[in-house]
Amino acid sequence: MNYEKITIDGFSIIGIAVRTTNQNGQSQKDIAELWGRFMGQGLISQIPNKASAEIYCVYTEYVSDFTGAYTTILGCKVTSPDDIPVGFVGKEIPEATYKRCKAKGSLPDCVGKVWGEIWQSGIDRKYLADFDVYGEKSQNPQNAEVDIYVS
Repeated sequence: MNYEKITIDGFSIIGIAVRTTNQNGQSQKDIAELWGRFMGQGLISQIPNKASAEIYCVYTEYVSDFTGAYTTILGCKVTSPDDIPVGFVGKEIPEATYKRCKAKGSLPDCVGKVWGEIWQSGIDRKYLADFDVYGEKSQNPQNAEVDIYVS
């Protein structure tokens, strides 16, 4: 698995969340429903103080490691964590060193494939907050490029 080490300043995110686990395919179902709600209800337009139009999918609040429960937050990086709308959550992502990988191909399969490789790789992980960034290069779901950051 190819990755580069990169240090990222702390930032704030506002979005919608679900508590899930990778056991028995639960996370695929829960995260797909989260995306469906986020896109289907146009929730991105309700997030105040957006720093950019990129969508962040953050994995955090791990009970243990990738085999335990964790929280997924789907939303946007914001310039201020204040004014969190009803039904949304805010989260501070601490400054940390990340391993950045790229998922390329058809969504969401290419992202799932890279996460499967990460889980099997045995790379040293902090389990603070990991995230995928869906920017301009992810707009074509048949030929997308998504940056994945692993703490």
